[in-house]
Amino acid sequence: MSHKIKFSSYLLVLSIFVSSCISTITPKGTSYINGFPEGLENASKSSYTAGNVELSGGVWYFEDALIGTTANDTKNESKAIRIRETGFVRMNYDIYGVKDINISYGAYNGDGDSEWELYLSKNSGSSWNKLGSTQKTTGNKLSTTAFNINESGKIRIEIRKISGGANRLNIDDLVITSNGEKQTNSTTPTRDDNLAMGNPSNADSKDDNNYLMIKKGYTLSYNRSKGTANWVSWHLSTAWKGNTERTNNFRADNELPSSWYRVQTGDYTNSGFDRGHLCPSDDRDGSYEDNDETFLMTNIAPQAPSSNRGLWADLEDYCRKIASAGNELYIVAGVYGKGGTGSNGGKTSTLENGKVVVPESFWKVILILPVGSNDLTRVDTQTRVIAVNIPNKESVGGTKWGEYRLSIDDLESITGFDFLSNVPSAIQKSLESRKDIGPTLRVETLRY
Repeated sequence: MSHKIKFSSYLLVLSIFVSSCISTITPKGTSYINGFPEGLENASKSSYTAGNVELSGGVWYFEDALIGTTANDTKNESKAIRIRETGFVRMNYDIYGVKDINISYGAYNGDGDSEWELYLSKNSGSSWNKLGSTQKTTGNKLSTTAFNINESGKIRIEIRKISGGANRLNIDDLVITSNGEKQTNSTTPTRDDNLAMGNPSNADSKDDNNYLMIKKGYTLSYNRSKGTANWVSWHLSTAWKGNTERTNNFRADNELPSSWYRVQTGDYTNSGFDRGHLCPSDDRDGSYEDNDETFLMTNIAPQAPSSNRGLWADLEDYCRKIASAGNELYIVAGVYGKGGTGSNGGKTSTLENGKVVVPESFWKVILILPVGSNDLTRVDTQTRVIAVNIPNKESVGGTKWGEYRLSIDDLESITGFDFLSNVPSAIQKSLESRKDIGPTLRVETLRY
């Protein structure tokens, strides 16, 4: 009995000592950004394959990185980020009113030292700037570097391993403090992140057939072997709208690598298929440059005329009406399969001697929110999401787009993509399991 009492007393003293240490490290009155400090203890990712990871504050993108749990991972508790080669981890959501960022790091036990850098984005990931100096590990012990931000607006951060080759880097205990600024929900329409809801195929600059291209007005995954995009993602609000005339300037995309074949507008001539936009011209008529960008052939795919000019155009128009009624939309459109039927009749698999694959279907995912800010945090289980998969056939001419609705889960099974991957998993699961049954003609006066 006496041993139990002594042991309990020891635990009490130890608890008081640890609490005292934490109080010394963390000044009284410190206010943290929601989701921080992040100790990574509830996170899970066991491979270096590129993908999203849900942390306490939101979804992060990991490339050549995982959550390490071995005895050789340098960490405070049971888990830490482990990055190899020149991998990185990137915040996929905005945080507001940041005062300081503290990051703990060390070399993986048994490996040599490596260097890393912190990058900051103020435009939802469209561009990044290095913050502070390059950091270097000092063996397999945790060091901590503090970065003073004092940024009143929105930011995202990215941690990049920049040297050390095969040496692995551990990151643990991300601490982000607030400067007291409160998030506001503006009802003024703005131009927002075209990839805010997630990268459906984890496209990057390394894969020829899943090649990430970031344009001003949209983001896409290009497939070199097919000569079309896998998908195009964009944001739509009235902030993108204007009175610019359609440029009709179909042309090759010179931002593709010079060694690749660049699809020409003439490759579609007399094919029986329209040059079908994925991101529509009319969604980007705010300026000549905005509209002209939609005519790059990387945003175009061979589409049956009755679909392109009929139900697909009707769905595009419906989306713009929803936006004009006080909403904003996040849209991803793409193609699937091989072989469609155009106005020439018969099934066609490719154009221009195999340079362009004719898709079997065109699909689209549409997420609708009332105009506001902090969009990702406003998605909930009641948010309206529409998914369609429309056959690329002339025979769809007498049908309506609402007939081709399906659940996102079903569309993911068909395409192999992961939609809404930046949305918290519980909400994502709810939204993706159901098929939309909302109106297809009228636009509600009430916001979604």
